[in-house]
Amino acid sequence: MSEDIFYSYNPRQWVTRWSPSVASPGKGGPAQQGRARAISIVGGLGILIAGGLIAWLGGPGEPTRAPDHAPGAPAPAQPNAVRRTLELAGVGELQGALERFGLPPALAAQVFAQAQPHLNPTGPIRAVLEMTRAEGSLRFRRLQASNQDSSGAIVRMTEQGQLATTPMAAQVSERTVVLHGTMDGDSFYTSAVAIGVPNAVISPFAKALSFDFDFQRDVAAGDAFELAYSQPTNAAGEAMGAPTLLYASLTTSTKSAAVYLFQKQGGEPDWYDAGGSTATRSLMRTPVDGARITSKFGMRFHPVLHYTRLHGGVDFAAPIGTPIYAAATGTVTSATPNNCAGNMVIIQHANGMETRYFHLIHYAEGLHAGQQVPQGYTIGFVGVTGICTTGPHLHYEIHMNGERVDPQSVQPDTGSERKSLSGADLEAFERVRDRIDVARAQSGS
Repeated sequence: MSEDIFYSYNPRQWVTRWSPSVASPGKGGPAQQGRARAISIVGGLGILIAGGLIAWLGGPGEPTRAPDHAPGAPAPAQPNAVRRTLELAGVGELQGALERFGLPPALAAQVFAQAQPHLNPTGPIRAVLEMTRAEGSLRFRRLQASNQDSSGAIVRMTEQGQLATTPMAAQVSERTVVLHGTMDGDSFYTSAVAIGVPNAVISPFAKALSFDFDFQRDVAAGDAFELAYSQPTNAAGEAMGAPTLLYASLTTSTKSAAVYLFQKQGGEPDWYDAGGSTATRSLMRTPVDGARITSKFGMRFHPVLHYTRLHGGVDFAAPIGTPIYAAATGTVTSATPNNCAGNMVIIQHANGMETRYFHLIHYAEGLHAGQQVPQGYTIGFVGVTGICTTGPHLHYEIHMNGERVDPQSVQPDTGSERKSLSGADLEAFERVRDRIDVARAQSGS
């Protein structure tokens, strides 16, 4: 007789199905077999009605195959090994699961006590339980319990009947993933999602190329993009932790740009072109991700005030809560509400430049006047505050020496003004760049 055990993601729901084998003489007549089949059918219907997600934990207790024997010779006895795999939501479920698989409560508690110090108190646990079937009962042989990073412990029963524990070290490796796509005419976000780009690297991609492209004006359907990111994986090849964008490139009908992530000694991670020149400019082209321009700089009939006046900035429509970045390094001179502009931030920059951000739903935590903020720092989030707006958007202004100018007319720094790596930093960057390029070449780019 073989035993099939199913595990439902409800840790309290265990179903045992008995599959009768050919009855031996004097054992298990037709009526007894019929009852077994009825139990199996009722159990199966119960599982379907419950509608829960059911995971198959190992095989049906099938014996391990013995080495081939000589033709005509009696088949050797096969060891009754049973192996079960448990996917648990947390370490707290482990002891109860061991009991439900047939370990006596005292033994389950001892095995759990041996494994617990090596398991994370939070997060999922993967446990592989091995037992042997002898004299009609299951005997504990080995438990391998691991965290997401493959660390954990192996608890086994020795020949002397004692428990022995062997810790397992974490086995985390970095896998580089390269993806290629084309713009769909809607947005970079939808284009990226369509080819399986993780959400965690979509915004960094836009920011990495924000000094070379205005994603509202410079990008069109059919433009090609490519990215590479690193993904930590465990010993089973499963992704764990957030991915990190390593490379971003975009090619339009008029220009192309490619940047690599690199951290020089004693510095912060930054973006550089293939020659080792920083991609950073003094001013970001767009201070909010995933937005579209709904109103440009110039004279217009105001939809709320109902008269024609100068629209002194650019409006970027975006969902409420979308992060807004400081377009350049500077000092916050004001972070206070305004009747028309709503929640407003003003930042003073070098060379007489000032940037203003209107209609925020709320400010970044702790933002205050006098605070020094680096370029790209989140200063607040898109909203619909103030009386001079009809929908969620960012109104963005640039003032030069007290005069409002068209933000779209301000050009980024020229190549001669950009800083470049040198010496040991340049050599280290080239090694990073070459590794990324090898991964790109292997992907077929």
